[in-house]
This record gives sequence, C-alpha cells and structure tokens, in this order.
Amino acid sequence: MAAVNDHPSQIALPLTIASGVDAQRIVLGNANARVVEALRNPASWPFRTAVLTGPERSGKSLLGRWAKAQGIEVIDGADEMDETQVFHRWNSVQDGGSNAGQPLLLIANTTPWDVTLPDLKSRLGGSLQLSIGEPDDAMAADLIEAHAQVRALSLAEGAAEYLVPRTRRSFADIEALVATIDRISLERAQPATMSVWRAALEALHGPPQPKLL
Repeated sequence: MAAVNDHPSQIALPLTIASGVDAQRIVLGNANARVVEALRNPASWPFRTAVLTGPERSGKSLLGRWAKAQGIEVIDGADEMDETQVFHRWNSVQDGGSNAGQPLLLIANTTPWDVTLPDLKSRLGGSLQLSIGEPDDAMAADLIEAHAQVRALSLAEGAAEYLVPRTRRSFADIEALVATIDRISLERAQPATMSVWRAALEALHGPPQPKLL
C-alpha cells in the first residue's frame, strides 16, 4: 500500500513528477472515502472489476495511478475506448485470460457511462460501481489548502472559513478559485489576503448579491 501522508486528509502517491510531490496528493473526504476504501480491497470486487466515475477534476486519474501502483490493472478513459476492446480486457482478468486474477479498474469520464455493447453492459452491471461525489465543507477546505500548497501559495489565516461558504461545491470550481487567487495575488504583487479573495470570487462568480431585508 502507498504510504499515508502525515496530513490525515491526504494520501501520498508513490510517484514523482516535475511539478513536485505535493501535486501527487489525493485529498480524502466525504466525496471519495468509500472509493479509496474499496481500492484498498480489490479482492472483494465482484468479477474482480470496479467502475469509477466522478465529476471533472475530482481526482479519478490520480486514484487510478495510485491503484496501478498497488498492482491493479487500470483503464483510464474506458468510456472513450472501443467497447469491444474494453470487453476483451474484462475477459482477460477472468479465469483463463492472459491477466487472469488481476483486478481491473475502469475509469469513465462520463456519468452515467452509457454502454451500448450488450455483453459489456451486462458484465459491467455486475461489477462494483464506485462514484466520487461532491465535496462537503470540510473537504472543500482541505482542497483549498492542498491546491494552495501545490502552487506554493501562502493564504492568510481564515482563508478556508471565508472562501468555503462563498464558492461552489465542485472540485473544478475550488481548483479554479485557488488558481484565480494565485493569479490576482501575482498581478497585484500583494499577499493573498481578503481583498484578493474577494476579487477572485467576483472574477469567478460575479459581484456578491445584496441581501434582501
């Protein structure tokens, strides 16, 4: 198994890339806890196969790379492959195939994955279905911190408490928010404090709406 990071909300991938080790952290939370638990125990998967779906930028490919390092065969973007090829790969992990006994993780970028090949559809219907959800407040705060760490962006104290209630609960929006804070902070040559947070929120979501009395 991959080493567990000292931050309880992250697991570290046994990989290194040019942008640094922090880019290889998977933030754990309500949205993906069940997925990670299942990936740790592939022996329990029906037909030794699991299907992973989830929203944009939710870490599906990172989880796939982590799973591959654990000896799991991974097809990332399986929904974009020829379905006959996917069916043959499914057969290969069953008894008698070239990869017999090896767990197979299929990652699909469309939700739901609309499989048209009848044989493949029936097989995948009996496989373990894993889905990443949307982050709650606690996970959103951890995602903000993690994205800031990747960018070496120092956020002033209280950033998560201010930003989480004011941004959308999606992985892509949270990532875009931190990227926008970083950009504005650099453009203004000033620290990422509340004035920069407000400017980033307005750039992404428009000006704040006045409260009705």
